[in-house]
Amino acid sequence: MMNKRALISVSDKTGIEELAKRLSEAGVEIISTGGTKRAIEAAGVSAIGVEEVTGFPEMMDGRVKTLHPRIHGGLLALRDNDAHMSALDDHNIDTIDMVIVNLYPFQATIENPEATFEDAIENIDIGGPSMIRSAAKNHRDVAVVVDPADYTRLLDELGSEGEISPEFKQKLAAKAFRHTASYDALIAEYLTEHAGEEYPETLTVTYNKKQSLRYGENPHQQAAFYERPLGKQTSIARAEQLQGKELSYNNINDADAAIGVVKEFTKPAVAAIKHMNPCGVGIGETIEEAFQKAYEADSISIFGGIIACNGEVDKQTALKMKEIFLEIVIAPSFTEEAAAVLSEKPNLRLLTISFKDAQSMEQRISTVSGGALVQDTDTLSFEDVETTIPTKRKPTDEELRQLEMAWKVVKHVKSNAIVLATEDSTIGVGAGQMNRVGAAKIALEQAGEKVKGAVLASDAFFPMGDTVEAAAQAGIRAIIQPGGSKRDQESIDKADEYGVAMIFTGVRHFKH
Repeated sequence: MMNKRALISVSDKTGIEELAKRLSEAGVEIISTGGTKRAIEAAGVSAIGVEEVTGFPEMMDGRVKTLHPRIHGGLLALRDNDAHMSALDDHNIDTIDMVIVNLYPFQATIENPEATFEDAIENIDIGGPSMIRSAAKNHRDVAVVVDPADYTRLLDELGSEGEISPEFKQKLAAKAFRHTASYDALIAEYLTEHAGEEYPETLTVTYNKKQSLRYGENPHQQAAFYERPLGKQTSIARAEQLQGKELSYNNINDADAAIGVVKEFTKPAVAAIKHMNPCGVGIGETIEEAFQKAYEADSISIFGGIIACNGEVDKQTALKMKEIFLEIVIAPSFTEEAAAVLSEKPNLRLLTISFKDAQSMEQRISTVSGGALVQDTDTLSFEDVETTIPTKRKPTDEELRQLEMAWKVVKHVKSNAIVLATEDSTIGVGAGQMNRVGAAKIALEQAGEKVKGAVLASDAFFPMGDTVEAAAQAGIRAIIQPGGSKRDQESIDKADEYGVAMIFTGVRHFKH
């Protein structure tokens, strides 16, 4: 262990004092900078200042301190390369065997609502990533540690063997490059947004691991859940779990879908989700009333479902929820009494999320084999569309409210999608069918007698009049759809034949 040297410079000082003590006791000479050096010395450990190594003082408010050949030469020299070692001797440079560095808190800075653009720029670390990359490139000879979680194993290896194993050095190097890549991606994302670039020539995004999952979509598939560092608050990735089993891959997808539905409504709303499709959605004057309507919309499919509420869950609602088997209940909050009731079902997952940025838009990324698709989230509201009424009969005010309810839900149903609704709840959902009339027949069958006087929403236009005819014969009184088919007139004529009012929005809501 003699003649080993470690360069330590960290923003996150978790565990650094104990690490420095243990390294010093093992005979490691420590080089350090700024606040890290002060923290180490306050713990009674001697440290050499970087300026003593480089022969240059820190300058430009600390922007330049480690960018020097006496630092990077000591990191990059191959120990078994005679020419490299001779160059070190010629220039009076000593090797550095360990780099323990983490970076300026760029993410924490930009998450602070009071931070300025200049604050963000000053928290872009330059020297730190350069040292990490130099050490990681030469990981055969240099151990690079960017995560306090690795301090224990580092010390264990030094204590038992006196050396760090090549396998551990390689793992540390891989983590180091992930660390700098993630850091740079976050900076790139921030600056790209400030520059107004919506779809740049290269996509640089980063995600932090939130948890390992027991398995993926099926038990034979491995999976993990990652969180976007600057993602929106109204997100399953930002949820706090109050009780229940660990979330599964399918739970997370369904929960995301459920949150997406209830974000549509300002009145108290509840959505029940099965396999990423809403099986029942209700709105009311209270969350209890909304839940009852969501339950009655499809009391069979809700079994084993995911429930999202856009308001606090109270005791009376919790008592109703307790009577059926649910996988997850998501809400902004639960009263103490509600939480106590639902705690009697210990496997039921209770999650809380914030709805403070529920209406904000962000891009969504989905992967295909060998690539990725990126698009804006579908946040178009009913108020954003310019509707036309091509039929002879106009919808009543009550029907307009029902149509708005159905239209808000249908964009969250897998295409081909048909939603039947009253003013305050869905009564039938046809999802993911290969033809639109098939989706309509499923929704109509589910609705049964409740279809009389209800309304229908379609995510896309009708390529022929058969869906309108089936709906009208069942008792549907009004329809909302995008329009735009070459055969729109056929659908209009069918609607007029049965006295059905129809609205064209000019906007489709495909969801694949």
